[in-house]
Order: sequence, then C-alpha cells, then structure tokens
Amino acid sequence: MKHRLDLKLAAIIVSITAGILIVFTVINIITNHYHITMFQQQSAGQHGMEQLNFHLEQALMQSIILTCLLAIAVACIIGIYVAKKISAPLVQMKKAAEKMTQGDLDIRVNTRGYDEIEGLGSSLNELAVQLQKQEQLRRNMTQDIAHELRTPLTTLKSHTRALEDGVWEPTAQRFRTCLEEIDRLIQLVTELEDLHDMESPEFQLSRTDQDLGQILERAINLSIAMYHEKQVDLQYSSSGVSIIANIDADRMLQVLINVLSNALLHTPEGGEVHAELLDEGTNALIRIKDSGRGISSSDLPYIFERLYRGDKSRNRLSGGSGMGLAIVKQLVSKHDGQVWAESGGDNGGSCFYIRIPKNG
Repeated sequence: MKHRLDLKLAAIIVSITAGILIVFTVINIITNHYHITMFQQQSAGQHGMEQLNFHLEQALMQSIILTCLLAIAVACIIGIYVAKKISAPLVQMKKAAEKMTQGDLDIRVNTRGYDEIEGLGSSLNELAVQLQKQEQLRRNMTQDIAHELRTPLTTLKSHTRALEDGVWEPTAQRFRTCLEEIDRLIQLVTELEDLHDMESPEFQLSRTDQDLGQILERAINLSIAMYHEKQVDLQYSSSGVSIIANIDADRMLQVLINVLSNALLHTPEGGEVHAELLDEGTNALIRIKDSGRGISSSDLPYIFERLYRGDKSRNRLSGGSGMGLAIVKQLVSKHDGQVWAESGGDNGGSCFYIRIPKNG
C-alpha cells in the first residue's frame, strides 16, 4: 500500500498539536491541584478570597509558562527529528543529481518506503539509467557517423591519389566509383537531415483519407524488382476490405518501402517475405515477416535508434546506413501510430508491426 507524504505530514502536525494539548492539560491539572492544596493548608478552614485568587493566579501563570517551555522543547525535538528524516533522502538526491551533472551516471539513490519522496528517488534512478542508455547511444552514433564518413572518404582519397600519381588511368569506371562514394555521402547526409526535420516541432504531415491496402500494394510493386534481383519471394495478403486511415500517403509509402527494404536486406537468397494488412477494428495493423537470420535479444530494443546496427562489422553495402528504421519510427509516431519488432529467436526470421489508427 502506498503511503502519501501529505498524510504523513498531517499525522506529524496532529501529533505535535495533540502532544502540546496533553502537556498543557497535565501541567494545568498538577499546578491547580498543588496550589489549591496549599490554599487549603494555609487557610485552615478559613475562606480568604484574596488568598484563593492569589493561588489561582499563580497556578495559571505557572501552567502557562511550563506549558510554553515544554511545548517549545517538544516541538523542537520532534521538528528536528522529522526534518532530518525528510531532508536526508532529499540531500542524498541533491548530491546524486550534482554527480550526474558532472558525468557520473553510475550513481544511484537508496530508496525505501512507498511515499512521494521514495518515488522521486526511484524516478531519479530511472533517469540515470535512461541517461546512461542515451549516452551509450550517442557514443555509438558518433562512432557510426565517423565510420560512415571515413569509408567513402578513404576510398575517394585513395582513388584520387592513384589518379594523381598516374598509377591508374582516368577511365570512366574509376570516375564512376568516385561518384558512387560521393552519392553514399550525400545519401547519409540527406537521411540525417530528413530525420532532423521530422523530429522538429515544425514538421507537418499532409494527411488525407487514404486506403492503406492500396498504399501497401504500391509499396510492394515498387519493391518487387529488388526482390526478384535477389531471388527472394515477396508475398502479400489482406482481408479484401478497404481500410481507410487519415495519413500522409507519400510518408506512409516511405515507411513501408523502408521496412520492406530492411526485410530484403536481412533475408538470404531463396527466402521469403510476407506482408499482411489486418483490420483490428479501431486500428489497422501491417505485418511484415521475413525468413532471415532474426534479431538478437540484445539488439532488439535499439533497432529503431538512428545509425544503430547490431553487426558492427557490416558496411553500408551489406548492412545499410542504420537510418531507415529510425525514420520509420519517427513517421509512424507522427501518424499517432506504433511500430515494433519481434524476433523468431532460434527459428530465425523477424516480424515488424505497424499499427495505424483508422478513420471512424
């Protein structure tokens, strides 16, 4: 059961107030009883109003002074204890946050209990974990960008040096190779710019009511030549019922072609890829399953990150730029949809799912 911090503080305040009232009551009873007893002893059966008033006044004054002093002492003791109890985890969180700002992301806060302060500590720990993941992804992205740029630049440099030294003849084939490397650089920069634009708040989709089945068929028709060239069988099935969604047709076509290209990239010759469009009622589900080598469990959470590639030994010719799925994720999110992947594990193959809200 979760204990709310405001209820704890209220209980502490009520306890302090009740304690002061109890102290006041006890002191008042004791002092009044003491002075009345003294009055009875002094009067010896004679009733003197002045003497009675004097004892009553003394009783009230003493009870008020003692109550005030004891109440201050009780409030100070309880207040200091409660302040230390509440501030201790906050001070620990402050120190942890300062270390995090200095780059120490391994710091963690000890959390105990179920109130809001402990919840704040858990959130701070989760923040540190996410920052660690993002830092690792940033480092990987920096390394990947350096690798992506270094490979074509090194090729261009070696070709240019060979042409300059007269080792190679300046043939059309040599220049074509240089142009291919330049195109690779331009494509990488263009993909990075596209993804940056998609992540900006100013990016807007041109959404209209479209038949998802027609868009999927168009994506398959545009991709079929690549599949025939690699001798991979591309199959398509649907319910036959028109599924209308409010989408940007060009951007959704880009999403589907990227996923189909990724499936082809990881499917060996003689394999097959199956695309399917399903009606889920309020949503449409596009499922693209391949018979490739599958995705390892360690790579699965990161495949939609930019420039991420599970096999670091692959180059762009065999492994792609690592930007396609990041663009897919961003565009699907802009359509208020979801995209995720599952792996067949030991059986091989992977399956990508795209869920898009339907109209009506």
